[in-house]
Amino acid sequence: MTDGKRVLGPDDVRRATTRMAHEIIERNRGLDGVVLVGLQRGGVWLAESLGEEIGRIGQAVPVGSLDISLHRDDIGRRPVVPGSVSSLPCDVDGAIVVLVDDVLYTGRSVKAALDALNDYGRPSAVQLAVMVDRGHRELPIRPDFVGKNLPTSIIESVEVTVDGVVIIDPETTVDQ
Repeated sequence: MTDGKRVLGPDDVRRATTRMAHEIIERNRGLDGVVLVGLQRGGVWLAESLGEEIGRIGQAVPVGSLDISLHRDDIGRRPVVPGSVSSLPCDVDGAIVVLVDDVLYTGRSVKAALDALNDYGRPSAVQLAVMVDRGHRELPIRPDFVGKNLPTSIIESVEVTVDGVVIIDPETTVDQ
């Protein structure tokens, strides 16, 4: 993890994941038809962690991943680098798909994920789970499940891993 201000440690991330898993089960009144889909790259580990925790609490749910790189609306502004191959574990037609990402910032990745998901079918519902909600939305997108609301400045970045959450301020971070 890069130097910066640590706001959550590994135990905090684990507790937030456990709480979010319970919330997913409660909101959906069980797990029938629920599929977790992590956004490449940052959301995949979180989707897998949520899937493990949900399995520990109740029953196993399908967990997959979705590459959104070709559905982004900023393709002309930055190079397109596919994160990985999408891997959906089941048919999403009629499913309750919980999109999972590490950080929600402008909402543009979620919009791209919704567009990409349409290539695979028509879910009955789509919900959003994120470990960190930074604010600064450019699109009318709101998460259903949040590990931590973390107001940040626009110049800061946030790194989220299983080892914790760190805010990096480029004005105070010194290259070593």
